[in-house]
Amino acid sequence: MFVFTGVVVEEAGGYTALCPELDVASEGTTIEQAKMMLLEAATLHMEGCFEDGLPYLRPVPRADDPREASPEGVAEVFRFTVDVDIRAHA
Repeated sequence: MFVFTGVVVEEAGGYTALCPELDVASEGTTIEQAKMMLLEAATLHMEGCFEDGLPYLRPVPRADDPREASPEGVAEVFRFTVDVDIRAHA
């Protein structure tokens, strides 16, 4: 099980959710929808990285992190977990 940070930013017409540790983002018309889409995007990212043998961590540069770059637009910061089922096959 992996624990990551989610950052929801209010945008014109909706919300963007970003995971700064993975550099994965999503959008939604509500905060809850943006969060749900981020969970799905992060899970798919992790599964794809594990299947392809690629590193999953791709941290966003600090200057591009909305908590640093534009904190006034941050609507919510939350923690979430991704539980990836890993199976070995020969």
